Amino acid sequence: MFVTPLYAGLLTLWFVLLSVRVVGLRQRGIIFGDVGVIRIVRAQANFAEYVPLALLMMGYLEVGRHSIYLLHALGVALVVARLMHGLALSFGWHTRFGRVAGAAITFFVLLIEAALCLYQGVRGQVVWMQ
Repeated sequence: MFVTPLYAGLLTLWFVLLSVRVVGLRQRGIIFGDVGVIRIVRAQANFAEYVPLALLMMGYLEVGRHSIYLLHALGVALVVARLMHGLALSFGWHTRFGRVAGAAITFFVLLIEAALCLYQGVRGQVVWMQ
């Protein structure tokens, strides 16, 4: 069973919803200087900045045969983080809490994945050199 495609699919559905909100603004000709408009645009852009890297590293970890439970924990945390952040910015739901918690959880996932990828890279390098 593959783990990364499950979370890639879930996150893509959320990204499409965030993107549809941005497209709707553009179709209505709304000026992008408005604070509410900027928040909706930034929710989608922020997602696009962080999620691809997180999924890429998750895929590397999956190929490296890391624990399926660890991968699911990272995937669930990333989905929850991005939902919290997107709901806060794009929909105005618990704005401060959602933004801060969503960003913090996203960074936590990225840091764990980065550490594991570094370990995997070094371990692979050591094995290759033997």
